[in-house]
Amino acid sequence: MGHAPVQESVEQAMTTHRGLAAWVSEVAALTLPENIRWADGSAQEYAQLTDELVEAGTLTRLNPEQFPNSFAAFSDPKDVARVEGRTFICSEKERDAGFTNNWMEPAAMKEILNERFAGSMRGRTMYVIPFVMGPLDAEDPKFGVEITDSAYVVASMRIMASIGSEVLRKIEDTNAFFVPALHSVGAPLESGQQDVAWPCNEEKWIVHFPEERSIFSYGSGYGGNALLGKKCFALRIASVMARDEGWLAEHMLILKLTSPEEKTYHVAAAFPSACGKTNLALLEPTVPGWKAETLGDDINWMRFGKEGELRAVNPEAGLFGVAPGTGWSTNPNAMAAIVKGNSIFTNVALTDDGGVWWEGMTTEVPAHLTDWQGNSWTPESGRPAAHPNSRFCTPIDQVDMLSKDYFDAAGVEINAILFGGRRKTTIPLVTQARDWQHGIFMGSTLSSETTAAATGAVGVVRRDPMAMLPFIGYDAGDYLKHWIELSANANQDRLPKIFLVNWFRRNAEGGFAWPGFGENTRVLKWAIERIEGTADAVETPIGFVPAEGSLDLAGLEVPASDIKDALKVVPEEWEAELAGIEEWYARFGDSLPEEMAAELEGLKQRFAA
Repeated sequence: MGHAPVQESVEQAMTTHRGLAAWVSEVAALTLPENIRWADGSAQEYAQLTDELVEAGTLTRLNPEQFPNSFAAFSDPKDVARVEGRTFICSEKERDAGFTNNWMEPAAMKEILNERFAGSMRGRTMYVIPFVMGPLDAEDPKFGVEITDSAYVVASMRIMASIGSEVLRKIEDTNAFFVPALHSVGAPLESGQQDVAWPCNEEKWIVHFPEERSIFSYGSGYGGNALLGKKCFALRIASVMARDEGWLAEHMLILKLTSPEEKTYHVAAAFPSACGKTNLALLEPTVPGWKAETLGDDINWMRFGKEGELRAVNPEAGLFGVAPGTGWSTNPNAMAAIVKGNSIFTNVALTDDGGVWWEGMTTEVPAHLTDWQGNSWTPESGRPAAHPNSRFCTPIDQVDMLSKDYFDAAGVEINAILFGGRRKTTIPLVTQARDWQHGIFMGSTLSSETTAAATGAVGVVRRDPMAMLPFIGYDAGDYLKHWIELSANANQDRLPKIFLVNWFRRNAEGGFAWPGFGENTRVLKWAIERIEGTADAVETPIGFVPAEGSLDLAGLEVPASDIKDALKVVPEEWEAELAGIEEWYARFGDSLPEEMAAELEGLKQRFAA
């Protein structure tokens, strides 16, 4: 890690890239840090940083026999999730931000941010993190530089992206454009003032300037608010880049499936947070002869290839998964990666022998824990031991089922796209779209009951287009138009087939109608057989659902009535759903693509018939 006093001029900078040197100099002059350190991305640097964080009380070193080289962090109780109400897209025109985003006039926002960042790093170290999203050897690598006053962020960014000296050299050698991403926890230290374990500010701002491709984050040290390569760059800013450059930046996993006949398929799937995305990405197939490999669990950049095929890459280097519900019985592949170590856990519980635990990790609940807020906890405590949005941050190359294709800068061809949410009623287990445009309609009206991943009420049904509601960096109607227009130049025969799934449908008794987890292989198998033209389906007003006997249920001990409940289309439930979609589409105003309005009209007519 390179040290430097606060740099007073570009000539003193630690880089030959004049644009970067000037920006670092400008930020230092504004934020007034005590010193500057350039992250080199090395193991030695990580060891030094984590040692310092342990000493500061920010990290707790875990038992190396259980979780080698791993740490637990505990945030301020008011800094535990994305803060969507404080997240802004400051496009030059308000219309370009659209109704799904908070907007402020860019000059007015910059005035606020300059005030907040002025002196915000006083008494702290300013870290400069050069990073790249996706492979460094990609044809068009996407660079960023995050400046932060949080060593926790540097350590976490090392897991989630390629960072450091090698990236900086490539930025310098190619004089590359980079996304400037400025972060401060907003907690300056006066001389002699004692620091706290998790510095943050009650006031939070997560701001994106799409035209200039810049990111500012103030006040929060948590996850996606602070690891600016993740949602801020790889989705919000990248979605704008993708619109302008003709590709797609999506909140999707990438899964490779190999059939018993050794034929391979790639599936992309979009789910809102805490709806089973990581579980599907790390699927353990239950159908004999099928093999699953992962390429990513959260973000997917897709471009059309030379033959008009849709190709995908995962731009991330790590998993930043919701811990509760991830366990040995539900997601053994994730657990096997986690226990290899080199991980940072945030807001989980500590076991008495120096390990970590969260709800759903093991079937047996420990007799005693220290909960995420540092209190003694027993099963009788009547509250969760881990925060519902607690996280594990783990290198993706520790996943045993990682496909070697993950490292291919050209990406993989996508054969199927799944959209899925968490709904107790209405939405069947699986529905195939009639065609690509109808699939976009399914994605645009995707709905889910809210979870703890975002602040606000839990259990409310909200529309979440393509699971991108909090992450579209521009107008949502223009985003749907981009999906429609982009596909016009594709090889129509190679466009992925689109499916809507819902693992969470309830039966008549109120229990889950479908077992989910590894058994979701059966739904994927049906989807692939539909692509191959070998599985039967029944046409319904909403699309094609599996015909009786077409889902492979061999060895599955689930009552026939539950399967029926999982797959049924109930017109009465759809009356309310149609009204909900109509209300949702009204919010788009003039920017709703005509094609989507026509899809809604067609759906209403099919139900009326």
